Formats: sequence, structure tokens, C-alpha cells
Amino acid sequence: MNTRAPEILDRLSSLADPTRSRLLLLLERHELTVSELCGIVQLPQSTVSRHLKALGDAGWLAGRSEGTSRLYAMTRDELEPAARRLWALVGEQVAGAPTAAQDQRRLQAALAARRTMSQEFFSSSAGQWDRLRDELFGDRFHLSALAALADAEWVVGDLGCGTGQASAAIAPFVARVVAVDASAAMLQAAKRRLQGVPNVELRRGDLEALPIDTARLDAATLMLVLHHVAEPQRALAEASRVLKPGGRLVLVDMLPHDREGYRQQMGHVWLGFGEDHIARLLAASGFTGARFVALPPDARAKGPGLFVATGRRA
Repeated sequence: MNTRAPEILDRLSSLADPTRSRLLLLLERHELTVSELCGIVQLPQSTVSRHLKALGDAGWLAGRSEGTSRLYAMTRDELEPAARRLWALVGEQVAGAPTAAQDQRRLQAALAARRTMSQEFFSSSAGQWDRLRDELFGDRFHLSALAALADAEWVVGDLGCGTGQASAAIAPFVARVVAVDASAAMLQAAKRRLQGVPNVELRRGDLEALPIDTARLDAATLMLVLHHVAEPQRALAEASRVLKPGGRLVLVDMLPHDREGYRQQMGHVWLGFGEDHIARLLAASGFTGARFVALPPDARAKGPGLFVATGRRA
């Protein structure tokens, strides 16, 4: 004969101590450390830790480590319906006690102390924050993260993909990338870079005659490639053709400059583009809503200034 008490009685027993109910009421909506709980309920750490262990053993709460701290929270979503009903009754009674009101005031003070610590850090380090952030995370993480603005179902064309840098950046956030370049050597370099990236398809072809069917892309990029094209309007018209109606083009290239040596050294056909020139090219190629923004210069860069232009296929 099974004489074991129903599990709900074990749950009820674990709540019988008023301190445990007070702790659970605090942890119902907030994740708190032992030291924060000690300050709120004004009990020594050994007492609070003992009660937390009892609540954890009964399945009321769970803890997780973060650095040298351990944070606790109520496992509300994991409780069975009977335990939720039990806590609804007990919690209602505990919340009406004078000690609970005092706990809530001290809880708000503890949460405010958290915010103050964060504000003090930024107030004291605002002048050095950029340097500190770059040391911790590098100076490009925000640019990589912005690719997450792309829709997860998009098919994106990396037109003039070169070694595949832009494809590698956008691929984790979209359904598929079609990367096109006229240079076999560039495509080989892109293939090496993109090993293990399954949703990028490399194709060889010219920008003026893209190997992509009409209206297949949701978005397309032209990164530092238009200045190599003898007829930019033909390349932009092709980009318009392969985009779906409403599809967006992102074009990055150089602002006008006078570095004639680039023609012989790197095969540049155009020495940059001005805003009016780009606006005319986009409009003539079937794009609307053109925007043109000069990019902030990088102090380490030695080349001409850059711009980004965008437009939508009409």
C-alpha cells in the first residue's frame, strides 16, 4: 500500500514557514541575489540560504550563476496547475501582511541601487566608453548586428561580391544569398571564406548581365564595385530587373575624388560619384525613393570618402 502523501501537501508544507512565503513573493516577479534578499527581509545569509534551499527542493524556485553571484527566481511557468492555485491562495494572504509592504519598499530600494550602480558606471566612464567598448567587443560588432534588420525570409543578392565579405555578414540573418562576381579568382576567395555557410550560392557573371532570373531578390547590395563598371546605368538597371517590386538596393561607393592613379593601379573607370549623379542613375534605372548619405570617415582609412545610397524598385 502506497502511503506517500500527495505532492501538493509537500508543496503546502514548504510554504508553511512565513519567511519562505515572503521570499517567494519577492521572487515571483524579480530575479534577486542572496545578498539582496538578506537586505530586503533583514535576515542573516545563513537563514535566507536555508529557506531558499527548501523552496528549491520543493520546486518553487530555481537559481542560476552569473559571475560570482547566484540569482534566484520563482519557477512560476513550470509549476503544475495545482501548485499555481495553491500559490495564488497563499500569495494573496502573504501580500496583505504588513511585513510584505515593508519588503516591497526595500525591494524597490534594492532595484534602484542596481540602476544607480549602472548609471554611476556610465557617468564616470562616458569619456572613455568608446575605447572601453572597442577593447571589450571590437569596433565592428554594431555593424554586423545591423544585418539583423533584414527579414529572415529574404533572398539577397550580393552583386559584385568580391571575396564574399558582405555575403558572410548578411547570410546568418536571411534565407539565401546569391553572390555574383565576374572574377573567377574573387569567387574562389569567396568560396574559401564562405566554407560552412550553406545558404550562400556563388555565381559567375557580369553586373550588366546578371545570372539571376527576373524579380527573384528581396534586396541587393553593390559594395565598392560600381566604379569599375563602364556603364553604371546598365548595371543598376540589371539590379532593378532582378529585384522584386518594392525590393531595396543598397549601394556603397566612393565620393568624387582626384586620385587618377586608381585608374592604372586598380582599374577604376569612375573617380567616385556625386549625389546628383547617383540620383539620376537610380531614377533612370527604375528606382524610387533614392537616399544618399556620406559615411563618417574612418581615421585609419587612407582611401577617398564613401557614401551609401538606397532605392526601391518601382
